[in-house]
Amino acid sequence: MAVQNVLIVDDSKTELMFLSDVLHKQGMSVRTAENAEDTMKCLTEEKPDLILMDVVMPGQNGFQLTRSINRNPLYADIPIIMCTSKNLETDRVWGMRQGAKDYITKPVNPAELLEKIRALG
Repeated sequence: MAVQNVLIVDDSKTELMFLSDVLHKQGMSVRTAENAEDTMKCLTEEKPDLILMDVVMPGQNGFQLTRSINRNPLYADIPIIMCTSKNLETDRVWGMRQGAKDYITKPVNPAELLEKIRALG
């Protein structure tokens, strides 16, 4: 399955714009959410092919939100790539244990991100 519809979850407008631009240039459709509440609303409106998930956000963090999404039978099949400034190996391992399919650190290298997305499909 080729990824066409992506939901980007990040509380930084700069990151949302940067990642959206990278994906739009690849012909993907992008929606954005800035927190857990927005994310769940987006999921009920339209199920994406992929979620790019920040970790450090106000309220529910990306690890908690990834776990919540993976435990919900309606959304458990949506792959999640953690996209975060948390660059310790323990962070990566914890993200994967919450259900993420991959993990990339900021600043995001567009070629690396696209390679990870292609590897999903």
